[in-house]
Amino acid sequence: LFVMAIAHACPHPPSSGTDWRHKRRLDDSLSDMLRGRRCETLFRDLMFDPDIVCSCSFETTRRLNMNSFLSWSVHLFTASGAVFGTFALIAIASNQLAVAVLLMLTTLFIDGLDGTLARAVRVAEHTPQINGRRLDDIVDYLNFVVVPVFFMWGAESVVHSMWLAAPVLASAYGFSREDAKTEDNFFLGFPSYWNILAIYLWLLGVAPDVGTIWVIVLSIGVFIPMKYLYPSKVEPMRLRVALAVGAILWTAALAACAQWPDEVAPYFLLEVSLLYPAWYMWLSVTRGGFKRRTS
Repeated sequence: LFVMAIAHACPHPPSSGTDWRHKRRLDDSLSDMLRGRRCETLFRDLMFDPDIVCSCSFETTRRLNMNSFLSWSVHLFTASGAVFGTFALIAIASNQLAVAVLLMLTTLFIDGLDGTLARAVRVAEHTPQINGRRLDDIVDYLNFVVVPVFFMWGAESVVHSMWLAAPVLASAYGFSREDAKTEDNFFLGFPSYWNILAIYLWLLGVAPDVGTIWVIVLSIGVFIPMKYLYPSKVEPMRLRVALAVGAILWTAALAACAQWPDEVAPYFLLEVSLLYPAWYMWLSVTRGGFKRRTS
């Protein structure tokens, strides 16, 4: 309160003779205080020129407000995935599967980008009252499990709806695992890419019995300790960029196949798009493989 009172009482900008080294120290002290951290040097730093205090408090408040705004914006971006997922459920219920595919691809785009934005903005530091990982898991379970399972029901991709309980239960286990993401930045077990499976089963016109087999096999895959690539954290950076560019092209290809299936059929765009998930699986096997037990 003392610091804020000084800040609001300053009617003029700092003088030209401001000691910027002291300003820097005080600026850091104010940042620590406003983030709720302990700072024994704060009141000692306040003994400097009042102009420094005014300048620092204004600058620090502005910077922290911007960081807080950016952090809340990233959380809103993550949460918007749940909105698109809800619209996808409505589209499926209305038998507008092509629209649902576009919405599901939108949620994939959001999920692929929000983690990178969160790390860049440092949301855990600037909005500690929000658990970004929990928010991401809630949205992901909706968009990677509930929505695609409902899509497979609407597209009649399985022989009986009871088989759809398998991915719901398996992914509930997968999402709740403490080691769902390994220390070397891999997903452990099949990472619940049910949305990708649902889209391809529909676009390829796979028979319900074959679709049921895929659902059963991948549900079992959730429990198998194989390490799958974490695209936004893969190293080296050039591979991460290549995966990101490939993901954009792959998403555009699937969107075109969903919206204009007859027009793109002569170009075998749907079949060509399978190269991207095949590449992802190859990278997962060669770079991840099976997790070895440690004694």
